[in-house]
Amino acid sequence: MRKRAVSFCMAAIMAAGMLSGCSSQTGSGNTAASETKEEVTTSAAPVAAKTAETSGNTQKTSITFWHSMGGVNGKAIDALVEKFNKENTSGITVEAQYQGSYDDAINKLKSAQIGNMGADLVQIYDIGTRFMIDSGWVVPMQQLIDEDKWDLSQVEPNIAAYYTVNGTLYSMPFNSSTPILYYNKDMFKKAGITEIPDSLPGIERVGDDLLKKGGAGEVLSLGIYGWFFEQFTCKQQASYADSGNGRKAAATAVDFDKNGAGVKTLTAWKELSTKGYAPNVGRGGDAGLADFSSGKSAMTLGSTASLKQILNDVNGKFEVGTAYFPKVSDDDKGGVSIGGGSLWALNNNDANKQKAVWEFVKFLVSPESQAYWNSQTGYFPITTAAHNEPVFKDNIAKFPQFQTAIDQLHDSTPQSAGALLSVFPEARQTVETEIENMINNNGTPEDAVKKMADSINKSIADYNLLNK
Repeated sequence: MRKRAVSFCMAAIMAAGMLSGCSSQTGSGNTAASETKEEVTTSAAPVAAKTAETSGNTQKTSITFWHSMGGVNGKAIDALVEKFNKENTSGITVEAQYQGSYDDAINKLKSAQIGNMGADLVQIYDIGTRFMIDSGWVVPMQQLIDEDKWDLSQVEPNIAAYYTVNGTLYSMPFNSSTPILYYNKDMFKKAGITEIPDSLPGIERVGDDLLKKGGAGEVLSLGIYGWFFEQFTCKQQASYADSGNGRKAAATAVDFDKNGAGVKTLTAWKELSTKGYAPNVGRGGDAGLADFSSGKSAMTLGSTASLKQILNDVNGKFEVGTAYFPKVSDDDKGGVSIGGGSLWALNNNDANKQKAVWEFVKFLVSPESQAYWNSQTGYFPITTAAHNEPVFKDNIAKFPQFQTAIDQLHDSTPQSAGALLSVFPEARQTVETEIENMINNNGTPEDAVKKMADSINKSIADYNLLNK
């Protein structure tokens, strides 16, 4: 009861900061709005057979699934739910309920703890992971996996790594993405640039050629986004927070101000801005996409899940290329961390519902379902065997730019999984505010990083005090 009361208090504290980041479904949650729903044509027979064998007494069990996928993503979820309800042989019925943004969903969940849970399975964004682990509301997905002797190696290891703490997978990855570099191939060809820059200094070196020869109005339309700051930290193989990036234990403070990663990132960022190569195009993961799709900027950074939207908006005006997310310095050797969301089983003290939840989760991460999900949304198929599905192969053939995302994921390591932080929504907003202030007011990277650290550390201290 005390934890629930504390969590309710935290909802009020955290809600004030949850105004940006993943809450707008940007960066790791954007997909092509113009796509239409397609019928799920993959066979569910293997899933149904497995369900009948392992589900136990789940006859006529109904479960509620909260998600935050609207538009095309929501249609894809509805199609998968409809297929599962129609074809599972265990009498399980799933009711999918759209909750609005990621922030809306987690805040509703926090409020529900005062009375009734309200859901059996919930989709939570990546930056809510530490909070969910601390909440005590969940059945770790690892428990369900172990009870069923399910082979976890089916899941992409670099995706599972984000949601794994001390050897326990707490939630099942579902809609996962990474950021990549998008570039205008026509501008690069016109400028005579044959090697795509893989670092911020590299972008600076080709800036003048793109402006003077390539016809670019902007070199890089770089949205001010906290997720990008985190990725630049991963690229440096540096920790965002202490306590093993918040993975060995709950973080007590950020680390990017002490290890130099923050200043290094903002110094390179400001250099691009000051020289006019990366003007301020606004905050958020989608802020730079419009300038790129219109043919104004030569490059932009965005989620892999934005690929289809970008291709739709470009509509053949130029050829879109993709490359790895850039390093901060030429000699950085780190990888990228995934973003997006995962599936959390809630502890409602109902064994039948818990079994039903697991059967539904297995269906959602089956190769057939994941290949369909990828083709409809642009998110990674989190199950490796999905790459062998005809639907996935057809999608890669149609959108070869997506292969960059697959290669980048495989070239990263679990050590680049990124941080877990109890107050990540506020942290992202703070990071964005200070970067914006630095660029607009010609502040120093050192001052910006100090303000970030001071503000985020206070939020962490407040959270930890309330949750002792």
